[in-house]
Amino acid sequence: MKALFIGGTGTISMAIVRQLACNPQWEIWVLNRGNRNECLPEGVHSIIADIHNEAETAEKLKDMTFDAVCEFIGFRREDVERDFRLFAGKTRQYIYISSASAYHKPAANYIITEGTTLANPHWQYSRDKIACEEYLMKQYRETGFPVTIVRPSHTYDERSIPIGVHGNMGPWQVIRRMMAGKPVLIQGDGSSLWTVTFNTDFAKGYIGLMGNRRAIGEAFHITSDEALTWNQIYQTIADALGVRLNPVYVSSDFLAFAGKSCGYDFEGSLIGDKSVSVVFDNSKIKRIVPDMHATVRFDQGIRITLDYIMKHPELQREDPAFDQFTDRVVQAVETARNAFR
Repeated sequence: MKALFIGGTGTISMAIVRQLACNPQWEIWVLNRGNRNECLPEGVHSIIADIHNEAETAEKLKDMTFDAVCEFIGFRREDVERDFRLFAGKTRQYIYISSASAYHKPAANYIITEGTTLANPHWQYSRDKIACEEYLMKQYRETGFPVTIVRPSHTYDERSIPIGVHGNMGPWQVIRRMMAGKPVLIQGDGSSLWTVTFNTDFAKGYIGLMGNRRAIGEAFHITSDEALTWNQIYQTIADALGVRLNPVYVSSDFLAFAGKSCGYDFEGSLIGDKSVSVVFDNSKIKRIVPDMHATVRFDQGIRITLDYIMKHPELQREDPAFDQFTDRVVQAVETARNAFR
């Protein structure tokens, strides 16, 4: 079977490509701009093109057909409209990566199923994903376009650390603060539940959907079954670093207000997502893919991640602006406390 990955070198897609590259049943093609293709496994075929240049892409894909087209960089409705024009009649399955942040939060039940309402008034990113899903399902209903929707939650790999509150340069500055014994920000009181999934576990479920006729016209989330509080997540990271955690708890509302003037969209990422407890019911993906079981516990995965990042200085991206923002928020919290002493 033949699969095309649009993207193919990101946190999620790279794990899938690596696993499939060892499977003789699949012939793997990757379409992207070639920026990280040196990381691709041997035997993966590369098409260098900018998918946003539809004419160029159509020319390079001329006369090619696929058993599965896997879209990882479709963020707005116009992206999937373009994909429909490119791949209608040229693939037996089109798998779209949406986002679990599209689920309405807080939901009527903290346990999220694929039937949970899609709505997010706090985050444009999530609303754009919902619009993409709606367009694709419309095409499935009206034209038979063979779409499968996949909604990841917080998925990480050896290059990314799952942190609730960080700056635009990523989570490394928070890790630096931990190692220096400085206070780190945790939204709320740290007791809300969250789910993090190592990318190799996510890949198992995704691969099981590829070429699976029972997945056509359906939506699935794929996550670990391990639900942790944010306090447990941060403490596990501190334990892996061998340092003492020094948390400062701040309401998500205040972080959203304070962050707005500093270029941080905490309304979307926190109020619209991470500040709300979520536990995922993965029974649907397990019915379709019986072998889907997450086996990398967070205490194991985070040690893999930290070990890798410590050995790769290029991933240690300092963020002095976020460092200053954190200090200002910590000082504001301390000032508020002192007012009542």
